[in-house]
Amino acid sequence: MSLNAIETNAELGVSAYRFEHTGSRGSAAWYLLPVVDELKPVLSNDTRVLDVGCGNGYWAGYFADQGCTVVGIDPSTSGIQQARRAYPSVRFEEDVVTNDLVERLNEAPFDLVFSSEVVEHLYSPHTWAKACFAACRPGGVLLCTTPYHGYVKNLAIALTNKCDSHWQPLREGGHIKFWSPATLERLLTESGFVNVQMKGAGRWPLLWRSMVLRAERPGAADMARS
Repeated sequence: MSLNAIETNAELGVSAYRFEHTGSRGSAAWYLLPVVDELKPVLSNDTRVLDVGCGNGYWAGYFADQGCTVVGIDPSTSGIQQARRAYPSVRFEEDVVTNDLVERLNEAPFDLVFSSEVVEHLYSPHTWAKACFAACRPGGVLLCTTPYHGYVKNLAIALTNKCDSHWQPLREGGHIKFWSPATLERLLTESGFVNVQMKGAGRWPLLWRSMVLRAERPGAADMARS
């Protein structure tokens, strides 16, 4: 995946830069997949999945292989072109996630909203979280992944003098938000999600490469009681 330095619309909460996708696999999939498998809801041929920031379509293809009906969105032209070639049975659209996304797609809210290694690139993560909530049906699930930053890992980065190479402030584009479990859970709960769970992925505990969070949109009965 290479970078094309074209700024996108900050008000929509999308990436500061568009990414040009050149690979055929999700670069982090090899270590994320076991945890995604553990936290994902039970899937069936009736499960409808929205992949937010689908890139080259790897994860959308993964869920389609499980029998799900999948829609993938991404602002990257090259990503969507590659995804359509690789997974012709999946619907892919060049678009950004906003509160009215399901209306623009002419789709009903989804059983599962999936977003892998996206939220760290966004100017407005609240826009992303609220839009994922709006795209998720009552009782549905959000599953998201992002690089892990916790106290022990941050301390190890500092003590080994790796701050410059890790944060890469001179890099054009890249990650602009660095999430801990607490901050990402707060983002999700402030957007209406409940029952947030987190598991680390890749490397050793507390030095994980990434984390996978599962959260739920309250069901109709829960909302009626609240």
